[in-house]
Amino acid sequence: MSGGADQRTVLLCVTGCIAAYKSCEILRLLQKQGYRVKVLMTEHATRFVGPTTFRALTHEKVAIGLFDDPEDPIHHISLAREADAVLVAPATANIIAKMANGIADDLMSTTLLATDAPVFVAPAMNAGMLHAAATQENLERLRQRGVTLIAPGTGYLACGTVDAGRLEEPHIIAQTVLDALEATDELSGLHVLVTAGPTHEPIDPVRYIANRSSGKMGYAIAREARRMGAQVTLVSGPTELRAPAGVELVSVETAAEMHEAAIHAFHGADIAICAAAVADYTPVHVASHKLKKRDGRLDAIQLAETTDILAALSSRKEDRVVVGFAAETNDLIDNARAKLASKGCDAIVANDVSREDSGFGTDTNKAWWLDADGTVELPVMEKRELAHEILHRAGTRARKDFTRS
Repeated sequence: MSGGADQRTVLLCVTGCIAAYKSCEILRLLQKQGYRVKVLMTEHATRFVGPTTFRALTHEKVAIGLFDDPEDPIHHISLAREADAVLVAPATANIIAKMANGIADDLMSTTLLATDAPVFVAPAMNAGMLHAAATQENLERLRQRGVTLIAPGTGYLACGTVDAGRLEEPHIIAQTVLDALEATDELSGLHVLVTAGPTHEPIDPVRYIANRSSGKMGYAIAREARRMGAQVTLVSGPTELRAPAGVELVSVETAAEMHEAAIHAFHGADIAICAAAVADYTPVHVASHKLKKRDGRLDAIQLAETTDILAALSSRKEDRVVVGFAAETNDLIDNARAKLASKGCDAIVANDVSREDSGFGTDTNKAWWLDADGTVELPVMEKRELAHEILHRAGTRARKDFTRS
């Protein structure tokens, strides 16, 4: 049930925590994606952010007390029924305990007990409270009941320490809810392997050869594949990104480790999307100690080619689908077409990494899809949109191959 014919409703529950101000950003992120957001606050939450702020942002009444709305004498039931999803962010130890133990003594706890909508909980609290046995038991109880927990991060806390318990970043919280609400079954029954990020090839204990890949494209593909209903294995080189919820993460460092992990994961996969920027070369000898400067120069480092992961998967693919990436700075289509022919994969996604809207670390990408049928130029898209386009094309091919076999 939603607030309009085409608009779905998220009930945002805000509890008494210093991180309550971040709920405003979460709210705006959900609104930007077309969702109606209603806000339910505890009395203590109003000490941190005033209800007027949320009224101004939502143009809706803000629910606080059980008997605040004389027009709705059973307010907790109407709120529970109206929501397509319920998000508690920030969630204190107190509301988590109430949820876990079925306590219903205010408007928020009664609404949470009454709803049958998907519930998401983003904890935020002092590290001691988070690690307490009671809190951990309550979180586990909620997890077993099907509540989606958005784990807190580590950072500077209000108590002055740096530890776990910091509310997860608003964009991650919002995206977790959006992914669940917008989930499809397009790739249901398929297992998608994604490689992502750079590799680090060690020179000595402190130096390595790498590239500028942020991993954003590969992680977007993994997240979107999960949203489309696939089982997903993400083999990732070193990045600062957090693995999407519901995705199996295999962390690696070197090209050799990525090759081994990808080959292993490919045994059970139906589709492989090789988005990682794997180093082409690795040092033959890795120094056991930090190399020192010698007269302003470093002696030559002997390099050897790394194993070609895309070619290795393609040679084993049989009726499975393998898609590679070609990050180019010149002769884009010619180089991508040559890569498609030499690697033996089903398709290549080519992108010009010299462009400002398509380079490493950007949130958008300009790409071309190349396969045996020709070349399709795609418009500049957000990486999530491009991920969907790639997976739709790969999934369509995989389904056809299943039909033929």
